[in-house]
Amino acid sequence: MYGGDKMRNIKWILFLCISVSLSGCTFSRSAEARECFVESHMGGGIPNRPMEYDETAYQLQPEADEGEKTEPGDGEFVKVKEYIPDILIDLKYATADNFTGEIIYDFQDAYLRYGTVRRLKRVQEAVRQDGYLLKIWDAFRPVPAQFKLWKICPDPRYVADPNTGYSSHSKGNTVDITLTSKDGKEVVMPTGFDDFSAVADRDYSDCPEEAAQNARYLENIMISNGFVPYAGEWWHFADEDSYAVEEVFCPTG
Repeated sequence: MYGGDKMRNIKWILFLCISVSLSGCTFSRSAEARECFVESHMGGGIPNRPMEYDETAYQLQPEADEGEKTEPGDGEFVKVKEYIPDILIDLKYATADNFTGEIIYDFQDAYLRYGTVRRLKRVQEAVRQDGYLLKIWDAFRPVPAQFKLWKICPDPRYVADPNTGYSSHSKGNTVDITLTSKDGKEVVMPTGFDDFSAVADRDYSDCPEEAAQNARYLENIMISNGFVPYAGEWWHFADEDSYAVEEVFCPTG
């Protein structure tokens, strides 16, 4: 049987083990540390080699961050605001404030391909330095919305015929966009949105100089960040990286 001192030491060891187990954490001692601890408390004396302090012995392993998001692929649809928080959204076809006078789709958030959003984010950073912000009037336009537009206005001069070829908006890489001041006031441009007069094109010779300068500024900065302007509408830009028409994804309100 064990003597009184050894029995007390054994009880002390058992107490420590139980305390560690009940803490809900798992601590890891090195083999050397365990040997030294037992020998010194069981009457075996101090071991010949000194016990080295292991600073990692009582460190808990960090848990993985379950909320960490992986970066989307360039072709994935994302909500623009989640990646460009200060961009302004005013989707004209989500309201009756458009040339048809009718609501064309029922969602309020702008969606684009992630690759397009990355380009647009660079534009926002550039115009912000000059005291402006971007405002989106139209972004991804679902195929059913394009058919609805065509039904209301079956004129290929103004609406792409979905029976022969969809609008690039249905690819998710195209935006109708303008500039605002930092307080959200729209700057002067050649026309408003969906103006089908000759003033809306990129000639700029038939509009006030201030409007022409603003439109050229937007056009140049969009081009420098990988967008292609449409000649007939100063507000319309498509990502130079094209994608297939999206016929499945459809945002909800």
